[in-house]
Amino acid sequence: MIEIERKFLVTSETFKTEAFKYTRITQGFLNTNPDRTVRVRLKGDKGFLTVKGKSTNDGLSRFEWEKEISKPDAESLLKLCETGVIDKIRYEIKKGAHVFEIDVFHKENEGLIIAEIELNHEDEAFIKPAWLGKEVTGDKRYYNSQLSQHPFKNWK
Repeated sequence: MIEIERKFLVTSETFKTEAFKYTRITQGFLNTNPDRTVRVRLKGDKGFLTVKGKSTNDGLSRFEWEKEISKPDAESLLKLCETGVIDKIRYEIKKGAHVFEIDVFHKENEGLIIAEIELNHEDEAFIKPAWLGKEVTGDKRYYNSQLSQHPFKNWK
């Protein structure tokens, strides 16, 4: 249940032509404490409840527990979330043995595009597409829990 993930900014929207799937995601946070976040997510017609632990110092790894819940349960729990619901479209792109998840944010975080890749170990090699930009792994500003409280549109 340890998630190893790297995050990158995306330099162009050319990735969209490579996507094999895209899904709208709405998510809110019942708790945004950095030691443990509790997220409610609607991903298409499915609901999910996720608990994430504190990240390692480099931001690469952290505990993650996720369970699918019903769409009505997720909709009800979203009403209880802290202020700042995240709205985004997630595109999935396969590169070699990995799948990149690219989030195109809307509303308060309009203009932000982040690519994530999950790895089996922290130093695992992967193909870096041309549209992959600066790495922001470990930069807490790019955590969804932080974007819900400090939206991209308010950054200076």
